[in-house]
Amino acid sequence: MVSQIFTLLFILGIPFFIYGTYNLVLGLFGYSKHNKYTPAPPKHRMAAIIAARNEEFVIGNLIESLHQQDYPQELIDIYVIPNNCTDNTEGVALAHGAKIMKCNFEVKCKGDALSQFFDHIFRKNDVYDAFCVFDADNLVDKRFFSSMNNALASGEKIAQGYRDSKNPDDSWVSGCQSVFYWTLNRFLNLSRHKLGWSATLNGTGFMVHADVVKEGFKTFSLTEDIEFTIQCVIKGYRVAWVPEAVTFDEHPLTFEQSWSQRKRWSTGIIQCFGIYSQQLFDCFRKDKNKCAMDMLIFLIAPFVQVLTCIYTICSFIILGMLLVTTSIWSSALSFSILFSIGGLIFSVIFTAMILWLEGKKIKQVNNISIISFWLYLVSWIPINVVCFIKPIEIWEPIEHTKSVSISQLVE
Repeated sequence: MVSQIFTLLFILGIPFFIYGTYNLVLGLFGYSKHNKYTPAPPKHRMAAIIAARNEEFVIGNLIESLHQQDYPQELIDIYVIPNNCTDNTEGVALAHGAKIMKCNFEVKCKGDALSQFFDHIFRKNDVYDAFCVFDADNLVDKRFFSSMNNALASGEKIAQGYRDSKNPDDSWVSGCQSVFYWTLNRFLNLSRHKLGWSATLNGTGFMVHADVVKEGFKTFSLTEDIEFTIQCVIKGYRVAWVPEAVTFDEHPLTFEQSWSQRKRWSTGIIQCFGIYSQQLFDCFRKDKNKCAMDMLIFLIAPFVQVLTCIYTICSFIILGMLLVTTSIWSSALSFSILFSIGGLIFSVIFTAMILWLEGKKIKQVNNISIISFWLYLVSWIPINVVCFIKPIEIWEPIEHTKSVSISQLVE
């Protein structure tokens, strides 16, 4: 009977092992170097798009960083889409030389604002080759547009830039979230790009060709970036990875803010799974589109995390009960305990490795983040549980107050 229980636990753990192995193998390609795109003369006219809600403290610095691009300014237009604002976001944007596009319909999330912008721009001013999307709290490296121009010249239609952090040392939470995005940059986007697969849009700092947007930009979930990525993959496009195009993002300072933001992400991913899982599977089955299957595997992450947690807790309970009733210490219980302790130690080593790979110094990140990154990752599990039970319905903005200029971040 005991051996049968061990066998059952082993069999039930196989799917989680396969899922982990799949991501581990893909992650190995993140240790390679990215091949830069061939420099091309500036010729593409692009628009910078900024959806903004109560961002008067930070949006001026973003616009100034866009004015400082090493790309000809006559080929860049800056549009701000103020929505649901109760402050002077619009006035600050105008004072710094941006164009304003006001929304005519209700805006519940960023995707609504972008959808209205594209409808307006193609109806009134269809002169752009591509569009670059930013969040209002961002700062943009001067090489962003020239790097995206190189990608466009090489034939890329959609591209994600490198999402860096402008406040990794402000709190342990902002430090952990900075490490999280550096991890995504390397082990999600770089690794898939090296395989010729699709990277994933990360909400800001991305470029999309006008021809792609003309096919339609309509999103329905709380994660318009993931949803638009899926829509493009289904249509046969891939998202390229352009790490030379750097955007600095402001991350939440408190665990409460991070919790709220990640609830939106998890809810959006769960929504996308419900809407697009069958289409992705059909795309893989009919067209042998590996990007579609990889995207489907990406979307099941919340489900796998929750089921893995349930499996782990149940395994510990069962193994503990067997120890009490038989007085036999099983090797499985030893492995589970050692694996848990090893996971904590590995998380610290992994965090240090990410900093080294990304060229960051430990002193640039809040010291507590180095040893608490595991807690940040584990907290995804209760977040996902909450989202399955009671998904959020309204996009809740995060207050941004880190008012720094691009010259303070980049030497």
